[in-house]
Amino acid sequence: MLQQDQATTDPIQAEQPAPLIAIASVIVSMALIAIGNGLMFAYIPVRLGADGFDPTWAGLIVTGLSAGGLAGCILTGPLVRRVGHARAFMVLSALIALSNAAIGAGPIPLLWIAARALYGFAICGLFIVAQSWLNDALPNSIRGRVMAVFYVAYIAGLGVGYATLAAVDIHTAAAALIGITFTALSILPVGMTRLAQPPAPQAASVALRRAWRISPVGVAGMLAVGGLTMIVSGFAPIHATAKGYSQADVALLLSAMPVGTLILQIPLGWISDRTDRRYVLAGAAALAVVASVLAIAFDGGALMVLVVIYLIWDGASESIYALSSAHAADRAAKDELLALSSSMLFAWSLAGFIVPGLVTALSAVFGTAAFIYVGIVIASAFCLFVLWRVMAGRPTPAPTSGSFAPMSAQTPLPVELAFAPDEAATKH
Repeated sequence: MLQQDQATTDPIQAEQPAPLIAIASVIVSMALIAIGNGLMFAYIPVRLGADGFDPTWAGLIVTGLSAGGLAGCILTGPLVRRVGHARAFMVLSALIALSNAAIGAGPIPLLWIAARALYGFAICGLFIVAQSWLNDALPNSIRGRVMAVFYVAYIAGLGVGYATLAAVDIHTAAAALIGITFTALSILPVGMTRLAQPPAPQAASVALRRAWRISPVGVAGMLAVGGLTMIVSGFAPIHATAKGYSQADVALLLSAMPVGTLILQIPLGWISDRTDRRYVLAGAAALAVVASVLAIAFDGGALMVLVVIYLIWDGASESIYALSSAHAADRAAKDELLALSSSMLFAWSLAGFIVPGLVTALSAVFGTAAFIYVGIVIASAFCLFVLWRVMAGRPTPAPTSGSFAPMSAQTPLPVELAFAPDEAATKH
């Protein structure tokens, strides 16, 4: 009887279009947003450098973005509970457009810090909305494949946005206008979708101590990758600009970095499904250390050499995110997964806020290369910690491990941090 009443009062949900077509609307929207986002990531440090601003300002802008992202993880849940997924998506997209408009007003550092904090809040909220919406709509049989398409689409969009910088006149508002245009376009697929909205979410809890008891390596991995990915993606363009690389050079460097994520995760994930994941995690961290040491050795050298180095560095760092998630899930009971995921993602968000602030302070004293040294310390410490855990603890047998799924820390999964899916949705 209840189902009959729902069908009567909600005809849109009763007459859903083909699921994959409706689901594609969310993926296309996020890919369009990614193009504008990638362009703005590349544009801001280059524009500030061209106008003679101290690189510290660019670092403060990255820190502001991280602070906004942490707030977004916490506050998006109440927003969605109030207005629903579709309206929340449109509201958050509008905030990104406003952020880009503020950037277009010209290089005013304090305004840009506030604008990027607003962007950080909005983009984190958009991931929460988009991914919880998809998780509710997708059956288990195709969820992994569709979410992999979602990650690849967003990363590809970022790459296109990075590359677009080479064709933009940075002394005009063209970059901001392009960002606003793609953000506006992203609203259209979601605004016209007939994809049923999930039920109102419930609040989720964060329990770091409990998560640490379940998987010390998983939590440590999230702390490490939260700092690593933010400093590599946020400070690489700042440093390249300060070293005198051209606008086109910075665009090429940034657009190549997402390729590392796509190239390295699949083989590392395949290996991790067949052995103790901690060995692979230690290997990924060691690879990040080697790449960052090479980044110092070849700093200011041939561009194509640096492109390869940063591609490896970014790919190895991003792989820690997916491997840590899979390792922690292997060690958790089914009823522990929600609290574990929430706690790990809170650790990721917290590190993503603290580490860029630390790098900004160090850059003011030691120069823009400080982020490379911080990256070496983080990756080395994590590698040593994992090796210590390997010697001190028992491995999870490979046959009982879950299946690895590619993920990116540029497209985090903060859904559970903001709210838990409705119980019925988890049984979908």
